[in-house]
Amino acid sequence: MGDHPKNSRKMWRKPKRPLNYDLLNEELHVLGTFGLKNKRELWKAHTELSRIRNQARSLLALTQDVRSKKEPILMKSLARVGLVKENSTLDDVLNLKVTDFLSRRLQTFIQKKESIKSPYLARQIVVHGHVMIGDRIVTIPSYTVKVEEEDQIHLSPKLDLSKTKHQQTQEIKTEQPSE
Repeated sequence: MGDHPKNSRKMWRKPKRPLNYDLLNEELHVLGTFGLKNKRELWKAHTELSRIRNQARSLLALTQDVRSKKEPILMKSLARVGLVKENSTLDDVLNLKVTDFLSRRLQTFIQKKESIKSPYLARQIVVHGHVMIGDRIVTIPSYTVKVEEEDQIHLSPKLDLSKTKHQQTQEIKTEQPSE
């Protein structure tokens, strides 16, 4: 038998040495830079990157004729996501860093494209449903943006970031009829 479909497996692995001081500082720096909610999001990215690197290493170990069939499939999928260029090699895949992977998140794209002050504010805008890809609202900050979707990302027309909180509350008060 197997695992029950409702009980999914965890998608991440913890670091082998979690109390390594240098690793802790690096993790905190990456958490702050990309506005991640917790370290589990970072570990998910590390695990996914490890999976991709293992695929590339196993392709390097294959014979040339088998490799020529399977390598374009991996490279095309990574190029579609935007992790590597169209004419990249397996060495480029092995040189990928976790920051390359995290920079493809919707939260990071919104922060850069709309010039939002902090990654945490960008995360809040995404979670509250103010970000659209094409005509579809996306509320997942960790959504991996594909290359063809980059131009379609925009804020909801209802959201106005130029107003301050005070101005918005004043407008709400003036809209309510007084009795």
